[in-house]
Amino acid sequence: MSLGNLLTRVDWSVLDAAGRRSLLQRPAVRAGAGLAAAVADIIAEVRAGGDAALLRLTARLDGVGLQELAVGADEAAAAERELDPAATRAIHVAIDNIRRFHAAQASGPLRVETVPGVVCERVVRPLRAVGLYVPAGRAPLPSTAMMLGVPAELAGCPVRVLCTPPRADGRADPAVVVAARACGIGQVFKLGGAQAIAAMAYGTASIPKVDKVFGPGNAWVTAAKQAVALDAEGAALDMPAGPSEVMVIADADANPRFVALDLLSQAEHGPDSQVLLVTTAADLVDRVRAGIAAVLPSLPRRDIMAESLRHSAAILVPDLAAAIEVANAYAPEHLILQVAGPRRWAEQVWSAGSVFLGPWTPESVGDYCSGTNHVLPTYGYARAYSGLSVADFQRRMTLQELTPAGLAALAPTVEALAGLEGLQAHAAAVRVRMDAGAPRT
Repeated sequence: MSLGNLLTRVDWSVLDAAGRRSLLQRPAVRAGAGLAAAVADIIAEVRAGGDAALLRLTARLDGVGLQELAVGADEAAAAERELDPAATRAIHVAIDNIRRFHAAQASGPLRVETVPGVVCERVVRPLRAVGLYVPAGRAPLPSTAMMLGVPAELAGCPVRVLCTPPRADGRADPAVVVAARACGIGQVFKLGGAQAIAAMAYGTASIPKVDKVFGPGNAWVTAAKQAVALDAEGAALDMPAGPSEVMVIADADANPRFVALDLLSQAEHGPDSQVLLVTTAADLVDRVRAGIAAVLPSLPRRDIMAESLRHSAAILVPDLAAAIEVANAYAPEHLILQVAGPRRWAEQVWSAGSVFLGPWTPESVGDYCSGTNHVLPTYGYARAYSGLSVADFQRRMTLQELTPAGLAALAPTVEALAGLEGLQAHAAAVRVRMDAGAPRT
């Protein structure tokens, strides 16, 4: 394993605009030629063949022959028995923290009388049915089951369906099953890839149709989510997503071992993950490189991390204000501020999925159990999208109610604006009520 290309150092101040854009480019998502067409074929097969098609696709694409798609009571009970008690306790601690933070996000109804006799309201309704996708490619992700399951439960979604790929033995990962059940999810299916997204978006005899699909996944899952979201008969998606990423801003006093492992903790997600160090201290780069080189050979996923590190960089900036400028331009999924006075600098961050303040706040705690959600916008989408919250599992609906006097007060305004737009039926709908006896002002 070659470690010679770790954290190539680049001086931000000598780059022109084009050079800065190039430096902050993400690795291209590795999607094979014809991916969209292949995903469309899978979706069509699921829509036409239902459960039988799902069983065929699971055998063909995952190499697993299933007799049934659902995780039954016996399998769920076996998962509970199989999991180490310490792991079960950790799941419940994480769920408690996630629930505590997300419960505080609840917003009540809004009622405003804009003018006398005109009442406008906004009420919140849960989405009727939601589909939660938990990947299990390079590793099972029970944490994702919690991050999706808790806000869906708090939002009050009546139908919550979770899909996760089967293992080679035909079972779902026990930790994912235990986490799902701890979040109150009763319908768990052994199904992965584009076929899982299609099943949830359109429904089959076994799998309920949902209104919105949530959760990360590979290029096939992402393409499927985008395809069903464009179809009025399909299902909405939570947010655009790409490979995981982290940016660490560090000053001269940052602990290089902390920084090294923060970078590696994201690099181990996959070869397309990107990790960036932004620092005011040139000598810190060498110390972080040494920290990476010291620990990387001992880590089980070192080959994945080494590949990810090939498109990493250490960006040297003149001061922390410039570092924040770089962060806002990049819009990282995760931003770690290992600097003095991190909260002051956080006030200037306007594009990041989640921000971690100070040396004692590793990104790992956000991934698992601090309480915040780890389903976050990646690939620069943090410029416009937020991390997952209870609100994503709800929709907001407005109501309005007018008294005769309230309508009379607004009638001239409606008629004038309808005239400007040439929409005479709009004006007539008000006028007929005035003629029926509403008092004119």
